[in-house]
Amino acid sequence: MNANEIITFEEGKRGGQPCIRGMRITVSDILDYLGSGMTFDELIDDFPELTREDIVAAINFAAELARNVRPVQTIRSANVDLNALRLRERTEV
Repeated sequence: MNANEIITFEEGKRGGQPCIRGMRITVSDILDYLGSGMTFDELIDDFPELTREDIVAAINFAAELARNVRPVQTIRSANVDLNALRLRERTEV
């Protein structure tokens, strides 16, 4: 199975976020669990429908997104006040 078959997008499911094989488990769910210290085996124990290939695909998908993010230098050179932007985001929630 290739990454295009593993990472799926469906309007109306989890807000259109990238999911694993049409399930309601998102790429960000996987990354959050891994970031909290869970191992692949623990993830698979908790979510038996997941495979190692699914977890690796989620990591690779996130890595590809990270490679395509604009550098912060571009934002700073546009004279954007990042602190004001952060404050505005917090007050709008």
